Amino acid sequence: MTALKEYERIEATGLWRASHEDQRREVVISIGEATLTISDFNDRALTHWSLGALERQNPGETPAIYSPDGDPGETLELPDTEQTMIEAIDRLQRAIERARPHPGRLRWLSVAGVLAVVIAALVFWLPGALQRHTVSVVPAIKRQDIGRMVLHRIERVAGRACSTDEAQAVLGRLAQRTGVRRLVVLPAGVADSLILPGGIVLLNRALIEDHEDPAVAAGYVLAERTRAAAMDPLADLLGRAGPQASFRLLTTGELTPDILDLYTEQVLTEPRPQVSDEVLLGLFGQAAIPSTPYAYARDITGETVLGLIEADPMAGRTLEPVLPDRDWVRLQNICGG
Repeated sequence: MTALKEYERIEATGLWRASHEDQRREVVISIGEATLTISDFNDRALTHWSLGALERQNPGETPAIYSPDGDPGETLELPDTEQTMIEAIDRLQRAIERARPHPGRLRWLSVAGVLAVVIAALVFWLPGALQRHTVSVVPAIKRQDIGRMVLHRIERVAGRACSTDEAQAVLGRLAQRTGVRRLVVLPAGVADSLILPGGIVLLNRALIEDHEDPAVAAGYVLAERTRAAAMDPLADLLGRAGPQASFRLLTTGELTPDILDLYTEQVLTEPRPQVSDEVLLGLFGQAAIPSTPYAYARDITGETVLGLIEADPMAGRTLEPVLPDRDWVRLQNICGG
């Protein structure tokens, strides 16, 4: 059998010489399983060439000239009348070439694979990792500074924060009761409430002036704490601004005015994220504040806040007022009545 299964035997005649010094002689060539045999006309083998080491010196030209690998002086010429043999040898050479390892190609594929992994890490993993690291190392004092800068930008739109000496003390007690660092009442600009980096919670004056129960305002503060637990306000700011903001804050400790302006514009115009009733009710329970007043302030029918009403952790209990009546009246006058 030959190396090509469709042929039982392939033979041809050609001219062979053993070296540059020898005369060419006519020979018979046959293909076996793994070798090309060159014989004289008495069927005596003159030499055997490995098919894997066979090289053609003049691809595409005739007569086709072959030599064993590493010995160009020994040659075999096949005339164009022996096309069957020439085509068979060419097919074998292509098959052998495909079967050979290609370290250059493998190396290129390896480099391309590593490069793809690096690019994917830069695009998908690094920005998030940089943001998380930045959020974890920014000190509390810097968070408060960023929160104050955002507040100043909001005041340009909403007007200056409401303040009286008596009401500020009451705000401090309400902040302590609800577990936040600072409460700020704005005359406009904020739809209901908003938490900023540094633990600053903004409240629209309507939450205080339009309700007789301080549990309503307290509920909005607790809702902002729930949102902050789900998404750190500083992480939210950096996520909106992109990885360059995280890098800048990490390396210089500062954020550009453009970054702060962009964040301010977005958080004032977008609806606040929904919060989990289960988590929110847990905060109401910890603060010993009823959730029902807050629920009805959100939906006077109670239909969309039924979970906060039915599962009120303070239902049926004797409660300490969120604020004494006198303090609540003072707070309701914080913006001048």
